[in-house]
Amino acid sequence: MHLTHAKPFYNMLMKRLFLFVLAFVVSGLPSFASSLGTATRTVIPSEVQQIINVDYRRMKNSDTAMAMKAKLLPPNMKQFEDALKDIGVNPDKDLDQITLASFRTKEKNLEMIGVAQGQFPHKKLNLRLTKQKIKGKKVNGSIIYPMAGNMSMTFLDDWTMLFGDEAAVRAALNARDNSSESLNSNREITDMIGSVERGTIWSVLDAKGTQTMLKSALGTASNLAEYDDVKTKLLGSRYTMDFDRGVDFNLNVVTSDSMTAATLSSILKAGMMFKKMNTPSPTEKTAIDDTSIDSDAGRLIVHFKADDKSFQSLLDSPMFASVTH
Repeated sequence: MHLTHAKPFYNMLMKRLFLFVLAFVVSGLPSFASSLGTATRTVIPSEVQQIINVDYRRMKNSDTAMAMKAKLLPPNMKQFEDALKDIGVNPDKDLDQITLASFRTKEKNLEMIGVAQGQFPHKKLNLRLTKQKIKGKKVNGSIIYPMAGNMSMTFLDDWTMLFGDEAAVRAALNARDNSSESLNSNREITDMIGSVERGTIWSVLDAKGTQTMLKSALGTASNLAEYDDVKTKLLGSRYTMDFDRGVDFNLNVVTSDSMTAATLSSILKAGMMFKKMNTPSPTEKTAIDDTSIDSDAGRLIVHFKADDKSFQSLLDSPMFASVTH
């Protein structure tokens, strides 16, 4: 998936799996399934721009989380789920978590891979692949199978499946086999992962990914001179979203200094105030009131919390409609 093909996929993921939580600002098998397993870490290339992790098991325990998933699941993720069903995997039953990672290649193209962890019915899958006359080819000791939607798939172990277009899968296998560097060599990203990987949904972004995310989230506010001054001082970002007691969202943006974080906080607060003054929706006004923005020691901190009923109402609001269409 070269840049021309990866951009729509990446932008859709950013819009539906990331910007829906940031709308508040501007309008396998282990006990902790959301932690990245060894097999997952080794296939994500070092030059990663964003990682998004979704814990399916914990989401299934929350009606609110499942309602959000139904409304915001991006077409590309649905395409993958359909491809899994086609070979005998039931996503709602068999999947524990999915990790999506966008990364830059040596040619500076943007690629995307996904890693699914779960209890896969291997015998059933093999029979289905044989019946459908789906034949794989061996790459780096792994057998890559073609899937629906121009995707390819291979098993990393009995509980872990790697997917993406063939070029992305090959790049991931190269990282695993030490032909190129993996996520484990990227200290900045792995340090951020350690602080968020217990979240039901979590994501980390590098500096460039953070700039792209905030520019999209800020909209016209990103044209302000103040934002132009701070954008090059964004070092990375991370967020978590949990559903244990209502909905709890936390975003941290790491900047180079306290002044940058404070300036960014002021820009976002002004954007929230503008949004509140110009929205007629009581639900959206409440959501804005439930969002706090602050800065601390070079970090921008955004926190949103709502009970299940309020968040369910927010899912049906015009603000969410603008994000999901």
